[in-house]
Amino acid sequence: MLPLWQNDDAIKADSNTQFSIIIPTYNRPCQLRACLQALARLDYPSERFEVIVVDDGGTDRLDTVVQEAGAGLAIRLLHRENGGPAAARNSGAAIACGKYLAFTDDDCCPRSGWLAAFERKLQEDHRCLVGGRTVNVLTENVFANTSQLIIDMACAHYNANPDRAFLLPSNNLALSAATFAAVGGFSAEFRTAEDRDLCARWSRRGYPLLVVPDAVVEHAHVLNLSSFLRQHLGYGRGAWRFLEAQRQKGQSTIQDGFYWRVLRELPERLAAQQHPVEVAALVAVWQFANLGGFLLEAVGQAMRRKVLP
Repeated sequence: MLPLWQNDDAIKADSNTQFSIIIPTYNRPCQLRACLQALARLDYPSERFEVIVVDDGGTDRLDTVVQEAGAGLAIRLLHRENGGPAAARNSGAAIACGKYLAFTDDDCCPRSGWLAAFERKLQEDHRCLVGGRTVNVLTENVFANTSQLIIDMACAHYNANPDRAFLLPSNNLALSAATFAAVGGFSAEFRTAEDRDLCARWSRRGYPLLVVPDAVVEHAHVLNLSSFLRQHLGYGRGAWRFLEAQRQKGQSTIQDGFYWRVLRELPERLAAQQHPVEVAALVAVWQFANLGGFLLEAVGQAMRRKVLP
């Protein structure tokens, strides 16, 4: 796949490039602009990394945004038919020049030490899959706060030992390009839960998954009730697909007790929230939306099996 646009620094990118930062995007030019501006402020030599923006079938023109916000960066812009973030990330990885790949999302702004923190861990063991820490910056948005709280509780459960992690979200990941290719990249069949699938396949290879707390991205995902419901319905659908894929392989990386942990820890976590009553209500909405998505996907798959020979 050839770039839709690239600057002179991107054309010069070669095997000396240490990192390729890959950003899937879909009709969010304002968020993308902020992300690229944050990358331009990284405390890391600009000649040692490139940026690949993958437009996943969006209708907004991104040429001007990429050229202006990415000034001073080696940057390329790809456009592909909509296939979801996993497929978009794979398209970016396919043309990457870096020894390592770093993934973030268009609504994330990495802090200045992001790449340096990842590099320290990856140089210790090139087989590592490393994930950083995500911070919600929309503190007045109760939906964004709740969504981040849910993710934080999931990561606390599955990554109780940061040197033997099980869940590293795809908006803040880094890994060796060669090992990523050997594992098969992201599975494009997943629109959500692609990170769970990658982590499971990585773990089955016997490769380490590590949490790097100093690799921080600031997340600004604007949500309302409708988008919050859609998000967690989608996560429920992805959870069913992930578990079904695991079942078909006769394998499982699921740890029991997550929802019991949520119930046990929720009162303490709610005490730290600005709007604890609203967050508690949305946690209940999340449970129903997630379960609803899970059941919808299960029923849909069963019906498709009956229709198809």
